[in-house]
Amino acid sequence: MTELAGESRQAQKERTRQAIMDAALDLGQHQGFAQVSLRQVARHAGVVPTAFYRHFESMDELGLALVEQSFSTLRRMIREAQRDPKLFENIIDASAEILVESVKISKPHFGFVSRERVGGSPIVRQAIRHELDLFVSELAVVLGRLPNINTWTTEDVQMVSRLFVRNMVSNAEEVVEMPDHRPDLEQQIKEGARRQMRLIVVGFEKWHS
Repeated sequence: MTELAGESRQAQKERTRQAIMDAALDLGQHQGFAQVSLRQVARHAGVVPTAFYRHFESMDELGLALVEQSFSTLRRMIREAQRDPKLFENIIDASAEILVESVKISKPHFGFVSRERVGGSPIVRQAIRHELDLFVSELAVVLGRLPNINTWTTEDVQMVSRLFVRNMVSNAEEVVEMPDHRPDLEQQIKEGARRQMRLIVVGFEKWHS
């Protein structure tokens, strides 16, 4: 009985933590996370400010948790995609699909990243840059297995990986701004992403480290 009660308390704690994070995401869509106050978040989540402090020491710590959560979905989908042997048969089309679907699933999180990477607090901006750098490194491992690239220097593989990530960030921001139930716009964004990635890939064969 005690064990069940303990599990229930832990589940309730997790629900409250997530409610606070969801409230911050919701409020941030309208005024930017940096302008949202702790009291606003607590009120929107339906908790008292003292309950907020049981989960986060400050708004900056809440922001860091949102950054981590925002990137976890995309990172998981990329890792799962790497297990698919068909990924490398058409990596450009696969990348466009993964990008758009990831953003659609976690639109509030990617909206948060889009807004806060340039207009957020210094701590949150630095965390977003760090996550993007990690993503560049992970993608470089994937790209380094491709024909032509597998003979490049590490620096050059990182360079082209960063080009892809910048392209992905730009297209992700378009998906964030895309109204719901607009398959025409979704297809347009996917096709634009494919064309841009193909343009990058055109230079692979001619490039020598």
